[in-house]
Amino acid sequence: MSDSQEVLVVASKIKNHIKNKGDMKTSASVLQALSDRLRSLCDQAIESARSDGRKTVLDRDIPSA
Repeated sequence: MSDSQEVLVVASKIKNHIKNKGDMKTSASVLQALSDRLRSLCDQAIESARSDGRKTVLDRDIPSA
């Protein structure tokens, strides 16, 4: 599995949250979709930090929804 396909979220935590909050089950494709979204947010944060001349990604680098 390449880095671009690796699941970045803890499946049990996501599934538990969805079950507890909405009394629903979670399809396996949700985990990949969330990982893809996180990867994109991280990439944007990296670019923001880089453009500010920093080597540390800060919370302010993460784009808001």
